[in-house]
Amino acid sequence: MSNRSPELVTGDAVVLDIAIAQLPVRAVSALIDIAVVMAAYLCSVVLWASTLGQFDDALTAAILIIFAVLLLVGYPVAMETLTRGRSLGKMAMGLRVVSDDGGPERFRQALFRALAGVVEIWALTGSPAVICSLVSARGKRLGDIFAGTVVISERAPVMAPPPMMPPGLAWWASTLQLSGLRAESAELARQFLGRAAQLDPHTRQMMAYRISGDVLAHISPPPPPDAPPELVLAAVLAERHQRELARLQAGPVGPYFSPPPAPWPPPNAGGFVPPG
Repeated sequence: MSNRSPELVTGDAVVLDIAIAQLPVRAVSALIDIAVVMAAYLCSVVLWASTLGQFDDALTAAILIIFAVLLLVGYPVAMETLTRGRSLGKMAMGLRVVSDDGGPERFRQALFRALAGVVEIWALTGSPAVICSLVSARGKRLGDIFAGTVVISERAPVMAPPPMMPPGLAWWASTLQLSGLRAESAELARQFLGRAAQLDPHTRQMMAYRISGDVLAHISPPPPPDAPPELVLAAVLAERHQRELARLQAGPVGPYFSPPPAPWPPPNAGGFVPPG
């Protein structure tokens, strides 16, 4: 189970379309990791008792405590650092830990999550983690809050591909300021473009103007005069997607500039047929 979150924002203020992992799936993942840790601890105890049991009780207790710390803290830190946010339980359930900005989990974040997990999961039997996850909009436990991370699902339904960039609006889209665009508005525009061909012309026209008006209220500069609203929405979403890909592949992106405006194309350019 997962739900789309509008709150995972990159350093360029672009909201990522991701699926936040819900509590039941995370609980199963945690139980798998707990079983792994318990099995490893029991194996360590048996090995210690069978090979080095002749030492005094104080040394034995100290060694067992070291084993426990290495497993409770070392296992999640090592696994999540080496696998970029995945433990054995998360691998089994298709989950991954990422930074709040959408980047991979770092060592420091894995360490904070593991240290908090000793208290909220092991010492307090998971109660704080469950309560915090239930009240958090992004399903965060205390360790996620301290570390600045969120757990996402990699098995969510695949999102439809973004629309193609209308050639005549590429120059305008490259100058857009998109930081004010709300995730809800972008998702509504995406769903509308995906279903536009199924709507009757009157409904399609009304929805296109209404949704484009909402989107244009949160971005700048305004589109060219008489630009069909469907093409405007397609250009905005295509540019938004392109910038996010550029950020992920080549680091932070700066202002976008492009050649001077091209002549405005016929209304049916870009693959969309304007409503009649």
